Amino acid sequence: MAMFDVKEKPQMVERAFLIGAYFDRNDGDRAASLLKELGELVDTLQIGIVGQDCCFIRNRNTRYLTGTGKCTELIEKAHELEADCIVFDNELSPMQQRAWEEESGITVIDREEVILDIFKMRAQTKEARLQVDLARMQYSLPRLTRMWSHLDRQGGGGGGGGKGAARGEGEQQIEVDRRLARKRIDRIRADLEDVRKNRQTQRKQRADDGVPHAAIVGYTNAGKSSLLNQLAGATVLAEDKLFATLDPTTRAIDLDNGQVLLLTDTVGFVRNLPHRLVEAFKATLEEAVLSDFLVHVLDASAEEVFSFYETTLKVLGELGADDKPTIIVLNKVDLIEDDPERMQELNAYFEGKAIFISATSDKNLDALLNAFCDQLVDRVARMELRIPQSRQDLVALLHREANILEQDYEGNDVLLTAIVPHVIAHKVEEFRS
Repeated sequence: MAMFDVKEKPQMVERAFLIGAYFDRNDGDRAASLLKELGELVDTLQIGIVGQDCCFIRNRNTRYLTGTGKCTELIEKAHELEADCIVFDNELSPMQQRAWEEESGITVIDREEVILDIFKMRAQTKEARLQVDLARMQYSLPRLTRMWSHLDRQGGGGGGGGKGAARGEGEQQIEVDRRLARKRIDRIRADLEDVRKNRQTQRKQRADDGVPHAAIVGYTNAGKSSLLNQLAGATVLAEDKLFATLDPTTRAIDLDNGQVLLLTDTVGFVRNLPHRLVEAFKATLEEAVLSDFLVHVLDASAEEVFSFYETTLKVLGELGADDKPTIIVLNKVDLIEDDPERMQELNAYFEGKAIFISATSDKNLDALLNAFCDQLVDRVARMELRIPQSRQDLVALLHREANILEQDYEGNDVLLTAIVPHVIAHKVEEFRS
């Protein structure tokens, strides 16, 4: 099935020339910012960047997106820089992608294909791999002509009579591959549905256990995995690369109120994420939808932090998770502590409700953990208990599931002061003193 799969750019190319086209003169700054982000994405694929061009285009060209003159100029620049790949920040139609490759003789990809390649690199679990396969197949299907263009150029065999020439080998193969691709898409969707059903069963068991669950969300490269590492002592991949995490990673952390909180790291969001990728990764991001509350992590040092915040909110809205209770965390505060104006600006924007932390230095993590407890305050109760020693089963239950603050003995009774989860409080209510 590899013939109609997306090409393996990381092994094929080493020198990328980036192009970001914008069509409104007022969008220049935003286009430059997005092109910088594209550079980070391409760097994540370990492809070197030899140059870039952020260009204003007055009128969209159906064949090239840019005008023909601009197309020629950009291709010449790519050749001068000895680029072996042109990467567009804009979405290219299959026809435009093919036209640029024919004109330049260079591999041409767009932002969506870059993100797809990153997702493929990062996918670990069966579900994530299926999601990647589905998105890649949906992307590849309309581009099969591009994949087989080398056969079309060979030409077809002669035809008989007045019926015209027979179809070329490439055209015949495209039809075969389209059928195979559609069958594969249907099979992947069926497999995904099975995986999702299994996850629903696991989530139901988790809900039955009454264990609270929070999801860490936020813009890619905000430090979500580093935060989970610090909070849970977990060995979670934490790199200074975009999309360092794809699969949901869940760890249990013990809170001071005696509760256990399941904390899940989720895939990072990015601006201009194609809608079909949001849909393809919906099951991964469902961890956010089904959590009790969200931990929205932002890079306080990022110039675009407010834009990143809005992007994440938009995606959460698409997933139906925008009404979840949320703790806003401004990470990497150690990078801006010497800039009081920046600190004040952030405080004002988030109305003083954000928690400033540094995941790498443990700064202010206690405040964050206290905020977790506050979110779950209605799940526990402080109880003074007098339990007969004959009910050691209840004493053992409390030691396992509650936070014992004090324990003493009087006669045949065990005296306990404990923070008790509501899910087991009814079992000891009759022994309340």
